[in-house]
Amino acid sequence: MNVVRAWACALGILGPLVSPPLLAQSADIIGLPLGSVPASARVQDLNGNAVHLSRWIGKTPVLIEFWASWCPQCAELLPELERAHRRFGRAVEFLVVAVGVNQTPRSVARHLQRHPMPFTVLWDAAGAAVRAFQAPATSYVVVLDAAGRVAYTGMGGDQELEEPLARVVGDLEHAEPGRRPHERRAPPRSEVRGPR
Repeated sequence: MNVVRAWACALGILGPLVSPPLLAQSADIIGLPLGSVPASARVQDLNGNAVHLSRWIGKTPVLIEFWASWCPQCAELLPELERAHRRFGRAVEFLVVAVGVNQTPRSVARHLQRHPMPFTVLWDAAGAAVRAFQAPATSYVVVLDAAGRVAYTGMGGDQELEEPLARVVGDLEHAEPGRRPHERRAPPRSEVRGPR
């Protein structure tokens, strides 16, 4: 059932916002390719003020989740994000980009009052970030290294984020043996996840 919901979100709701190149990619690739640098995107804070994602990207490692209050996979992923934030929150900027589909900044703010999250929450009313990151659906997560390159992409509520975050912050204890932090590599299938 989660697979059906994820694809319904991807095709029915966010499909019109996603750029055509995403639709032409192979089934293993979710969103941006590893090692790529996303285009600049301007979003808003929940008060309507313009915010450029470049404020963080390219300056520090960043985790971005494309999120909606109505997304069951986002709710399922929240405990993993909170765990990762407790461990890496001092070294990684955690951003939640609320998509402008079936919610408003006001409804997002009300949701956050009832269900607080320890992340910076931003609003993507026009879909600029969705297009720049080729986000196929809500619960799509992108981890960027300090240089702003994509180090991980995944989607769904069952993502495991510790290993990619350990790599981008240079935590050698949890990084792959024989690799230096920020070193590029081809993604194993487990790192490029999609609906199952």
